[in-house]
Amino acid sequence: MGSCRDEFQLDTVNSGSLQDRLALFWKAFRTNRTETITVEEGQTLTLKCVAAHAGTTSLQWLAPSGFTIFFNEHPALKNSKYQLLHHSANQLSISVPNVTLQDEGVYKCLHYSNSVRTKEVKVIVLATPTMPTLEASVIRTQNGEEHVVLKCSTVRSKPPPQITWRLGTNVELYGETHHEFETDGKKCNSTSTLRVRAYGRNSTADCIIRHKGLQGTKLAAPFRFEDLVTDQETASDAPEMSSLSSPDPQQSASTAAVMEISSTSEIDKEEEEQITQVSHLATEANLQYAGLTRKKSGVLLLTLVSFLIFILFIIVQLFIMKLRKAHVVWKKENEISEHTLESYRSRSNNEETSSQEKNGQTSHSKSCMNYITQLYSEAKTKRKEKTQPSKLKGEHTHIPESIV
Repeated sequence: MGSCRDEFQLDTVNSGSLQDRLALFWKAFRTNRTETITVEEGQTLTLKCVAAHAGTTSLQWLAPSGFTIFFNEHPALKNSKYQLLHHSANQLSISVPNVTLQDEGVYKCLHYSNSVRTKEVKVIVLATPTMPTLEASVIRTQNGEEHVVLKCSTVRSKPPPQITWRLGTNVELYGETHHEFETDGKKCNSTSTLRVRAYGRNSTADCIIRHKGLQGTKLAAPFRFEDLVTDQETASDAPEMSSLSSPDPQQSASTAAVMEISSTSEIDKEEEEQITQVSHLATEANLQYAGLTRKKSGVLLLTLVSFLIFILFIIVQLFIMKLRKAHVVWKKENEISEHTLESYRSRSNNEETSSQEKNGQTSHSKSCMNYITQLYSEAKTKRKEKTQPSKLKGEHTHIPESIV
């Protein structure tokens, strides 16, 4: 009974000491604080870790992936992107130049002394939107009404921007905004659409872009309906633009009353000047971009035409070479055939001449033989005539049979 009680007390003491050890361990390895740093894309990120007490300590920076960047002054990664700014017994500072969205995450600084302390730094990378582009188009509905659709677009921003429309001088409203993220899921392309049913010649509409990376400033793309009316008047021959090119005075006054806001109220002058400057910059940037685009397209077209002419020249040269080669082959074959024909003709002439000579010699020999045969027959006949009388007389004579 006493032994069981002793064992129980011993187990209680051991478990208590284990809990104390775990508590001491978690107390030693703890996170002091969490810091958040916001930096724009392309800027330099500076990370500083300072120990509270100087002494025999070691400092270590960890990347969001968990790999060690620096242990004291010793770099652990071969990536030259991380640079050492300062190292001492109680401080370790590093920098990350030209920050990208891939550098976003939680960096950790470990402080090794009697206990391990951790400092977490959450880095948020902002991508500022580009200058907005504004497009205007006129559409016709099924019931015959014509609406003007204004479309304002900006790309590659993080987080998504806020897009509003300012009508006149003191009315700002939201349009139909759509955000579409890129494949990496971080940057997005934003578009806002505003549909206008009626407007006046002097009406204006500005697309306003707000974003954290702009640090309180705004991007603006202005639009004047006067330009649209002028374009429609120049194209008054088109049936779709006839109603807009020749509005009635009463209709113009009513539409102006619909879209124009009373100019008695005042707007903040600083904000107005700031937006005006940004809008001028946006207009100049759009004009420069359009000029560069036209220049590039012209150079590309000229290059393409030159390349096509060069290809056609090569094809013509190859065709001419092929014709020349075929002509040379034909000429050689013609010369060979003519030479063969001439040799055949000369051979046939020689054969005819030789056959004629042979025929002449044969006929001459035949005539000689006929003549000799005739002489022999005549001589034989005469001999017979002579032999018959001699037999009767009993006289024997010898007649030579040779003929000279």
